[in-house]
Amino acid sequence: MAARRKATTQISRLARRASGTAAANRMVPEETPVAFSYAGTTHAVMMASPADFEDFALGFSLTEGIVSSPDEIDAIEVEDLGAGIDIQIRLKDQANTRFEARRRRLAGPVGCGLCGIESIEEAMRSVDAVGSSKLTLDAEDVTRSVRLLSKLQPLHTETGAVHAAGFYVPGKGIVMAREDVGRHNALDKLAGALAKAGIDGASGAVVVTSRVSVEMVQKTAAIGAAIIMAVSAPTALAIRTAEAAGMTLVALVRGDDFDIFTHPDRVACGVAKHVA
Repeated sequence: MAARRKATTQISRLARRASGTAAANRMVPEETPVAFSYAGTTHAVMMASPADFEDFALGFSLTEGIVSSPDEIDAIEVEDLGAGIDIQIRLKDQANTRFEARRRRLAGPVGCGLCGIESIEEAMRSVDAVGSSKLTLDAEDVTRSVRLLSKLQPLHTETGAVHAAGFYVPGKGIVMAREDVGRHNALDKLAGALAKAGIDGASGAVVVTSRVSVEMVQKTAAIGAAIIMAVSAPTALAIRTAEAAGMTLVALVRGDDFDIFTHPDRVACGVAKHVA
């Protein structure tokens, strides 16, 4: 296992305010390269907060479609290399065979000029359909989820510089939350934590502190959740992807206000006049 790393560092900076300028200390978050290696070969390197490494490895493997369940992973070993963290993920036979075939396909023939086609298809991979979900929320669930998540962000409280992803279950609140300097990383860590705890992704909704890009929709669908809620806005591609997947996308949750961009039938909030 990797040695525990500090999540924050105290630095000195020059703070200019209306009342004047003075030297002052501030806590800032650490970030470090985290490499995911399968069968001894590095597959991806992410800049991430140095925490929850096993959750990160499991969640990344699940949301990227490398494995379909935690049972397909034989072992996860975390090594601190000083300059970064190397996570060695050993896959069981069938999953390893699938991964090797995928890696060969994405590598492509050198110099062919067409190798990017497979990579583009991988980035735009089909999203798991979640339209059969019967989960519904009311307006108070939406606003409550964001309020509750804000109380489960110790790293953000200390630094003001990280994202969070939480899992909201009606009647229970936020049952799991993870933080990271990267919004995708926070969601991957949440996915891994949910899988380790055996929590069914269809039983609740994902809530995030960031904007909603297409990757956030893809990862939410991989978790099995049919609702994603966010404090910031979605991209157009994220909206189209959520619509096609049958996912309810709620964004711009600010206080009691929020916008529903897709499949609004899952959120009971009444009908009002048109708002620009």
